[in-house]
Amino acid sequence: MHPIEAVRWAPEGDAVRIIDQTRLPESLVEVDLRTVDDVCDAIARLAVRGAPAIGVAGAMGLVAALAPHTGEPEAAFRARMSAYAARIASVRPTAANLSWAVNRVLDVGREMRGSNQALLSSLRERATALLDDDRAMCRRIGEHGEALVPDGARVLTHCNAGALATAGIGTALAPVYVAVERGRRVEVIVDETRPLLQGSRLTAWELARAGVPARVIVDGAAASFMRAGRVDLVLVGADRIAANGDAANKIGTYALAVLARHHGLPFYVAAPSSTVDAALASGDAITIEQRARDEVARPFGRVTAPDAVPVENPAFDVTPADLITAIVTDRGIHRPPFAFRDP
Repeated sequence: MHPIEAVRWAPEGDAVRIIDQTRLPESLVEVDLRTVDDVCDAIARLAVRGAPAIGVAGAMGLVAALAPHTGEPEAAFRARMSAYAARIASVRPTAANLSWAVNRVLDVGREMRGSNQALLSSLRERATALLDDDRAMCRRIGEHGEALVPDGARVLTHCNAGALATAGIGTALAPVYVAVERGRRVEVIVDETRPLLQGSRLTAWELARAGVPARVIVDGAAASFMRAGRVDLVLVGADRIAANGDAANKIGTYALAVLARHHGLPFYVAAPSSTVDAALASGDAITIEQRARDEVARPFGRVTAPDAVPVENPAFDVTPADLITAIVTDRGIHRPPFAFRDP
């Protein structure tokens, strides 16, 4: 299985190289992000997406965007660093990892004194460490979670929480990849994931590339597949998890949790421990990103709703903790009641 590198440094080190996920599955195109406009635009239009991946891309992008400005006076450079960090961190408010990763890099700037060039070097070291940590984090999620994926399992997933959503092998798909590595037979049932089809465009593409059997279904077919006994477990990612275990993920995830409970199926969430926002008591406090009308009314350039009809397009919903069987993080498998201490 040849690894996908959704986010990495460009060979010259002056840019963040991403896979432009808006071009998949038709073509595999890589794009270099050098400016703060490049970084914010790529995150906003979902050229890079998935909570861990946008966190890493945002952190690395902050460094790349600052590189041309080291000749400025120190005060001006530091003001630019703070302004760029705030701008990048605010692009997608629901994902905890974006602000977390950008602030991890910004912490270096707050703590050290020295030349702008020395500061930039330290920022780059921190961003590279986050990149490496994300890869290792994904592997740990896979190692912990593979026990939840038995031989012959039919795993339903929603959106994309695989290698394209991280710097490593993914979050929700990591246990699948590790289980397959260890010789288990696994089939992944892939919700198409409306309105932007991250399941059919991205998850199915990367699973096919990895040689893992996959089957795309329309979102509305999940209930019928469960009733027919064609799903053994649901495994999804998360963009933010509250202290009580409520989890925000791509819109439609909550419905799957309700369906799984009705049909007696386990519902698992896999995410980095950095996705847990201990400052939020419950999912009621999670900010839900509202996205553009045209993603629903004119997806992929086709008119699918009358111009006169209002459209709401929340990017996420929140699954209550009492519908979640377990949450897998890089620290282990957490079961209710969720406290997120090391298990």
